[in-house]
Amino acid sequence: MGLVKKYDDVTAVAGLDLTIHRGECFGLLGPNGAGKTTTIEILEGLTLPDAGEVEVLGMQWSDEAGGRALREHLGIQLQETQLAEKLSVNETLSLFRSFYETSNTVDEVLDLVSLGEKKESWVGKLSGGQKQRLAVACALVGKPDLLFLDEPTTGLDPQSRRQLWEVVERFKGQGHTVLLTTHYMDEAERLCDRVAIMDHGKVIALGTPRELIASLGAEHVIEFALANGGSPADLKPELEKLPGIRSVRLTADGLSLTAAELHTALPALMAALERRKLGLSSLTTHHATLEDVFVSLTGRQLRDA
Repeated sequence: MGLVKKYDDVTAVAGLDLTIHRGECFGLLGPNGAGKTTTIEILEGLTLPDAGEVEVLGMQWSDEAGGRALREHLGIQLQETQLAEKLSVNETLSLFRSFYETSNTVDEVLDLVSLGEKKESWVGKLSGGQKQRLAVACALVGKPDLLFLDEPTTGLDPQSRRQLWEVVERFKGQGHTVLLTTHYMDEAERLCDRVAIMDHGKVIALGTPRELIASLGAEHVIEFALANGGSPADLKPELEKLPGIRSVRLTADGLSLTAAELHTALPALMAALERRKLGLSSLTTHHATLEDVFVSLTGRQLRDA
């Protein structure tokens, strides 16, 4: 509670308060530099906070005995994991298994992450997605009660991402707890029971994905760009008065509208453009997402943050 961590003149974590419930998948979301990794490293006992208190599974890192006991109950997958490429998958997991008093068998963990056919393969011969699943397997081999995953699917292809999602869902289905950091909002919507959206070291929104999306007051987002040199800024005041439109925001390419009812808002938008004799160079619609929540709160896209 009240976590603070500074690096010289940069405040990475600014008075953070979080409570995570047993048995849930909790997501820390936000852009690079939001403070997610620093927060998770403090909770893992890898980084000391400058202020605040940390309690994990009823124990504290500041207590030497508690810290030793905690390590027996945690599984940690770092943002970057460097494994010995000349060891086999079996040898790698056997090594990590030896660090714990109680553990899963190598075959049990390989089955969980769907790497059984790669048991005798060298780590250096694995694909990127397989290496990520092996890193998660190393985190799972000690029978953890709490699993830390720091941006586990960054850089993976869609199929590898889905395979890792299934690993997380199976682990959580066994009644265990997961703390996940990600800047992929679709990943959070799929996996997380609750999420905290972070920006500049602070939590700016907290709740279930459905609750946060509902806070927009709109189910749909309409994004479009004008053709023929039309001015989005001049059009914005008129669009804000249209039926079914909840908010209007200027974007780099045009305008983004949130709408409660697409079948009402879209015809009204097209009629407004027709009155002004404005054409469109592009138009897309989608259901509101956690990324739209972030944009609504900060005025920035995650990729631009």
